[in-house]
Amino acid sequence: MLEKALTGDKRYWGWIAFVLIMIGAGAIAYLRQLDQGLTVTGLSRDVSWGFYIAQFTFLVGVAASAVMVVLPYYLHNFKAFSKLTILGEFLAVPSVIMCMLFIVVDMGQPFRVQNVMLYPSLNSPMFWDMMSLSGYLFLIVVIGYMVLSSEKKGIAPPKWLKPFIIISIPWAISIHTVTAFLYSGLSARPFWMTAVLAPRFLASAFAAGPALLILIIFLMRKLTRFDAGKDAIQKLAVIATYAMCINVFLVLMEVFTTFYSGMPEHMHHFEFLYVGLHGNNTLVPWMWFSSALAVVALVLLLTPKFRKTEVMLGFACIAVFVSIWIDKGLGMIVAGFTPSQMGEVVDYWPTLNEFMVSIMVWGIGLLIMSLLYKIIFTVRGETEPIVAAKEDKKELTVPSN
Repeated sequence: MLEKALTGDKRYWGWIAFVLIMIGAGAIAYLRQLDQGLTVTGLSRDVSWGFYIAQFTFLVGVAASAVMVVLPYYLHNFKAFSKLTILGEFLAVPSVIMCMLFIVVDMGQPFRVQNVMLYPSLNSPMFWDMMSLSGYLFLIVVIGYMVLSSEKKGIAPPKWLKPFIIISIPWAISIHTVTAFLYSGLSARPFWMTAVLAPRFLASAFAAGPALLILIIFLMRKLTRFDAGKDAIQKLAVIATYAMCINVFLVLMEVFTTFYSGMPEHMHHFEFLYVGLHGNNTLVPWMWFSSALAVVALVLLLTPKFRKTEVMLGFACIAVFVSIWIDKGLGMIVAGFTPSQMGEVVDYWPTLNEFMVSIMVWGIGLLIMSLLYKIIFTVRGETEPIVAAKEDKKELTVPSN
């Protein structure tokens, strides 16, 4: 089936060329980083995790969100998601690969990754995070390939695939839970040391993932003959609505607990994000913009009239995605290091080199997703006439009374 990704019209090849240019431009920046080290980034002794790890954290959530279409379809037989399960699984594939690539670029030298495998430490959350991501990638590749292959042949997926599908559901939740443990297990970082960090990660993931999938559905409907159906889109919108409500609720509970308790070591992190600390207010406008988008998204999603209007729903999904990306892609990681254990506020902002390397990784993800989706829609374009022909043949062979 891979050969089907090598055929397409001018729009398809124009898009592939654009993505390759993105990758090439970012690769030049990555070669510079390999040559000069992480000094070309904005990272320092006090802020040792930055934009790379923030993107990793956000994308783990996008990968885990595939469970929001897999679970209703396979466990609850929700037929409206029949066309979406493979899209969700093949959205998770590039997301997991990008997660791994962001870890690689954050380590400076890619060969350091092999140390995690050569010298595993069972009490290290990083080791378990790598194992969970690798296992999840294996599961969704096997499931996606077998489902699509069966769809191409016009037959049901093999029965031995069902255990893989069932295992993938809790596994999807585990990858973001283990990611949360990477942060909440660090006792010297009060901003992350909270029991609700894992639920907050999952809630934000189950909001951003379906929102992104809805946007992809709208785009694919413009570019192809694919139509997921209004029922499926609205169910995804409802999932994103509930998840976003829970995410905002958990954030507000964190704010209340922090300021009601009056513990300075916890308050300073939120002050840094929303009002600035010691004259540093780099992230303040970004966090207020994220909050404003969250409010706008909730208003649109909680109002049935707006949620059922595709233009409004599309805008709400963009607001959800961007709001959570800012919160987890900028605020969550940097605020954990600011202020430092010594009470110092060290300025951090991603350098141009970091942005370009990140563009390279995102470009690789877009390339993989484009190729996978091209295979899906090509296979389905070939399968539909075959299915129709079989149905017509059955009608002709029905004996008359």
